Amino acid sequence: MGSVSEATSDSTRPRRLRAAVALAVLLAVVAYVAVQYATGEKDAPHCVVGSDGHTYRFTPEQASNAATISAVGTSRGMPERAVTIALATALQESALRNIRYGDRDSLGLFQQRPSQGWGTEAQILDPVFSAGKFYDHLAEVPGYSRLPLTVAAQRVQRSGFPQAYAKHEPDAALLAAALTGRAPASLRCATGSGPVRAGDPAKVRAELRRAFGAPAASAAGGDAAAGDGAADLAVPVRAPVSGAAGPEAAAPGGGSRAGWELAQWAVARADALGLAEVAYAGRVWSAADAEGGWRPAEDGSAPADTVRIRVARSR
Repeated sequence: MGSVSEATSDSTRPRRLRAAVALAVLLAVVAYVAVQYATGEKDAPHCVVGSDGHTYRFTPEQASNAATISAVGTSRGMPERAVTIALATALQESALRNIRYGDRDSLGLFQQRPSQGWGTEAQILDPVFSAGKFYDHLAEVPGYSRLPLTVAAQRVQRSGFPQAYAKHEPDAALLAAALTGRAPASLRCATGSGPVRAGDPAKVRAELRRAFGAPAASAAGGDAAAGDGAADLAVPVRAPVSGAAGPEAAAPGGGSRAGWELAQWAVARADALGLAEVAYAGRVWSAADAEGGWRPAEDGSAPADTVRIRVARSR
């Protein structure tokens, strides 16, 4: 028995040593990944909406898609509740990513299916088109704004898991409040430590036209070259009306809901469109700001009747 015990001990010792070494290597890799993740998270481009009590952090891609969904809704005269329903639906269906896969032939932000008459594959993968189709169907739901969000979304989507939409309502409500202009300067986007990519004023005008309609794009005048190689676009907005509701309503701190909707749309799309700065109603957002927040503007540089968008240019 003694010889067997000794043999067993000798044979297991190398295995235990190899296991210990493997565990040490694994722990080192985990620690390295954790450090890289934490560092990358800190420096990576991101957006945040909300306050200390409730915030939602998301990527520039998600922010751009959320801004498009919101703008398509408000340009059709849909209320903020409709935008909240649409955003919660897209959060559940695609996490606000314009994906090219899904259940069966489902595609895009809302996982719409070409075989079910939602449009062609190319159309569904166009965020403006897919958001418009969602609102078309939502508008046909009687009393949708008074229904629970899960019920309203399910009437449009016919999902196999309708209750899943509910968990996204708080985040969707935060996004809708910012992107419809009701919560001014509440969307903060940091572009990271890298240089701001160059943009194209013509493309910015085209995206304004697609999201808000021809009047916004045609009003985007200026295109004056700035000293830092950027180009300015000036987009007039509706002035706030005392006691008014909707886009004409005055926003807290100055400006109108319509103005803050446009300003925060631009911030949400800054990474995609190569925007260096957005100014409105006494506040300025700059891609050069590491925190991605809004700061007070110099006197007269951010009026309440115009959203100023500075497009980054290559030097």
